[in-house]
Amino acid sequence: MSDSTTVDSTTADTGPAVDTRPTKIMYVAEATAHGGRDGYVTSQDGQIELRVAMPPELGGDGNGTNPEQLFAAGYSSCFHNALILVGNREGYDLTGSTVAAKVGIGPNKTRGYGLAVALSVSLPVLDQGVAAKLVEAAHEVCPYSNATRGNIDVTILLG
Repeated sequence: MSDSTTVDSTTADTGPAVDTRPTKIMYVAEATAHGGRDGYVTSQDGQIELRVAMPPELGGDGNGTNPEQLFAAGYSSCFHNALILVGNREGYDLTGSTVAAKVGIGPNKTRGYGLAVALSVSLPVLDQGVAAKLVEAAHEVCPYSNATRGNIDVTILLG
């Protein structure tokens, strides 16, 4: 599986809108930003206390994490969990699987900023067809995928 294959891109027409809102809230995460992109973030439970800084590419000193890194970490871990869930449901071994996320930021056409995401999925013990099927199913299950569908370009590469 050394060849990368694009499995999905949310820029394609996905048909009628599907309501992916939760029917029941099971957990609520809380975080607070202090100082925007040049400050720090904390979580209400104390698990997160991080310095936040603009990356050098955006004119900052890079001496801290940034929202795009945090989004990449959240999306990759959430998507990987969705992949494990659907793999287990189908009886597949996902030993050694990984999901890496790249999150890009740049100006959009409305004088604001937008994000684009590329997820790189590795399923080393599965053949390409089975892996693609599981990735597509995970993309339907993952809350981050559901939240971004239709408003952020998400490309999933299987390799």
